[in-house]
Parts: sequence; structure tokens; C-alpha cells
Amino acid sequence: MIEIKKQSLSETFSVYFDRRMLRILLLGAISGFPWVLIGSSLSLWLKEEGLSRSAVGWAGLIFAVYAFNYLWAPLIDRLQIPLLTKKLGHRRGWIVLMQIAILICLVTWSFINPTENLALLITVGLIIAIASATQDITVDALRIEQIGEHERKSMAAGAAMAVVGWWSGYKLGGVIALFTAQYFENIGITNYWQMTFLILGIVVILMNIGLMFVHEPLSTDRERKQKATDALIENKLGSQNIITRLIAWISGTLGGPIISFFKKNGFSIAIGILSFVFLFKIGEAFLGRMSIVFYKEMGFSKVDIAIYSKTLGWITTVIFTLLGGLFAIRSGTIKTMFIAGALMASTNLLFSILALSEKSELLFAIAVIADDIAAAFATVAFVAFISLLVDRTYTATQYALLASIGTAGRTLMASSSGALVDLLENGSVINLRYKIVDLGSIYIPSVENPWAVFFVITAIMVIPSLICLWFIKDKIKFSEK
Repeated sequence: MIEIKKQSLSETFSVYFDRRMLRILLLGAISGFPWVLIGSSLSLWLKEEGLSRSAVGWAGLIFAVYAFNYLWAPLIDRLQIPLLTKKLGHRRGWIVLMQIAILICLVTWSFINPTENLALLITVGLIIAIASATQDITVDALRIEQIGEHERKSMAAGAAMAVVGWWSGYKLGGVIALFTAQYFENIGITNYWQMTFLILGIVVILMNIGLMFVHEPLSTDRERKQKATDALIENKLGSQNIITRLIAWISGTLGGPIISFFKKNGFSIAIGILSFVFLFKIGEAFLGRMSIVFYKEMGFSKVDIAIYSKTLGWITTVIFTLLGGLFAIRSGTIKTMFIAGALMASTNLLFSILALSEKSELLFAIAVIADDIAAAFATVAFVAFISLLVDRTYTATQYALLASIGTAGRTLMASSSGALVDLLENGSVINLRYKIVDLGSIYIPSVENPWAVFFVITAIMVIPSLICLWFIKDKIKFSEK
């Protein structure tokens, strides 16, 4: 594994003044903003409409589409959008199309009553998630393509800026959503969340205007290599006609990225990488899915959450993401991953302390700040890690595959977070049965403070991924310097 040569702090920090970093910052914000809509805003909307913790948790299953966007990533990597591709470029054309879909969904949400049309509300949320997951394919590819293939220092800095942008879109979007919803509620508007989503639609429009200033590099080299792969497959088929050309295109589009990844790393190391990516952020996701519900049950208002979790959290995230990027540049991505994992586990325990205490804004602020520091380090290291693994011939597909596997761990398993809290609070009897054989039952007792135990469990969830990383850390192949 190649390590970065140490530089002075000023030399290392200077990489952030590259104009490409500003473009990456905006791309990150475009990627992070939709999570406000289907994450904290939707969760709080459903909670205030009287839905249970379990229902709010299971509604988070719409995030599962992020775990599967690699399935259509090969098509996004190659298919062009009529008119938009010609006018805006391949990557930007896809982003604008998905932003239009998100805007239409926000307008639709503004007409829905959750208690009467919950299925429709979740369906629209699912469409937002699909559009967001699809745009992420091209956002990540466009972000990686802003940096030269062998600029590892700039790639780590770009990962930090992408994370800053993502959290800026997510945190500041959350501030806008919470303050707007609180304002509309205070002035007596009954459907204050529906009105809030119309305001958030304006933010989507502004982001699209900003996207026009992001340069899209020419894709001739990528297209040439993709066509070369198609030609190689077509030659192996033995004849050249419309059928073999179609088979070659499909095989190269779907199989090329996967074959390239396993060929580069070897089967066992590739499986190790995929396992680590799947496990790394599960604990963080369990905490994140229930955090807004936890804050509400602790007695914090929407304004409190906006100030401490969103505004203060955003400032902390920006500062420590940039520091995390510098740490990754100077100490290496792998070392940063281990430190980030340890931070995530330890900071989750602070929420247990908060749960065991009476309502305290000071403890709330400390827990949120610590969690954002850990998340900043973890995310910048994770983004840099998978960015350095991708083959530029299949940028969008391979990054989407790795990111999707990470999302699968976070969303598919974290969707049961609300049910886990309910289980800890109420206890349960689990019947063990195999076919017609009754194996008895297990009684899981309730606990006095389910939130405290829940956050301890989320801390333990980090450990398996770090064990996995330890066994493959010296065998991972990154790009050359």
C-alpha cells in the first residue's frame, strides 16, 4: 500500500484553494439536500402526525434504493438524455433531469395529508429517493472526474470538500426546513409541512442554477475505452451483426465494471473490501435514523434541533471534515478509517449518557458536536477510500457499486432501528420453530431506559468492520500517485 509523503501543514492545506474544490463543494450539496426531504423532515412530519417510532423507522426503507442504484448505474454511465446531454453534457444532463423529478415530488407532497394518504406520501418519498440515488451516480462520477486520476492528494481533499458539501446541503437544508416549518406552525398554518416543502423546492431551483458553473470534462477517453471493451467482447462472439453488437454492449456495460474491480484487487481482497464497506456505518445509521425521534421524546423543540443538530452541527462538520481531509492526506486513508471508527463507537456512548440524564441543552450540544466530529472523519475517509479504488473507465458504475453496498448496510438494517427501541422498551417473546418442530421460545425482557441501551448497541456495531479492515489493510491496491 502506497502512503502519502509528509508535507508541511501549509502545503497540505493549500490544496483546498484549488478552484475545482468549489465545484466539488456544490456537487456535494446537491447530493446531500434530498436526504433532508426523505430523512429528518419526513421523519418529523410523520412523528408530529402521530405515527409510532416503528412506523417512522420502517418508512426509512425508502433509503434502500440507494443500496441498489448500482443496478442502473451502468446505463447512467452510457445512456445520453435527448437535448439535455447535448446542451449540458452527459453528467449534468442526468443531474438536471433528476432535480426536475425531485421538484415535481415536492409540489405533490404539498397537497398530501399523511394520515389520509400515507401510502401515497411514502410512494412520492420513494420517487424522491430513486431520483436522488440516480443523480448521486452522476454527481459522484462528475466529482471524481474533476480530479486527475493520479492526484491522490487532491482526491483526498476533494473527498473532504464533497463531504463538506454533502453535510452543507443536508444540515443547512435541515435548518431551512425546521425553521420554516416552525414559523408556519407559529402563525397558525395547519399544513405547515406541506408549505415548507414548497419553500424547499426553491432551494432545488437555486442548486440547478449553480450546477451550470460546474465544468464537465470531456468523456472521449472513457467512451473510447468502453467501446474497446465492447469490441473485444464482440470479437470473442465470432461474428458481427446487430445481435452480437447488442450482446457485446450489454455485457460490457454490466459486466465490465465488476470484472475490472475483481481483476484489480483479487477475489479474496475484493470480498474483504466489500464486506468492510457494508459494515462500516451501520451503527451510525441506526443512531441517525432514530436521532430526530429521540430528540423529540427528550423534549427538544424543532428550533432546539435546528440550532444544535443542524446549525451548530454543520459548523462542526465543516471544520472537522476539512481537518479529516488533511489528516487523510498526511497520515493515509486507512489510518483515518481506524480512527474514525473508534470515534464513532465512543461518541455514540454520549447519547446513552444524554438518555440517562434529564433534559440538558449542554449535554445535547456536546453529544451532537462529538457525533458530527466522528461522522466528519468517517465520511471523508470513506469517500476518499472508495474514490481511490475506482477504475476511470467505469467511474460512475464502480463508485455507485461500492457506495450502494455501504448504503445497503446502513438502510436495510437501520430500518429496524425503531422496532429495536420498541423491543427494548416493551420486551418480547420470540418463538423458535423449524418447520413443524417447536424449539421453544426466548423471552427478551424490557429495560428501564431503552434509549440508553440502544445507543450502546450502536457503538458495538462499529467493531466488526474494523476487524475486517485490519485483515485487508496491507493488501488493498489504490491508484498510483
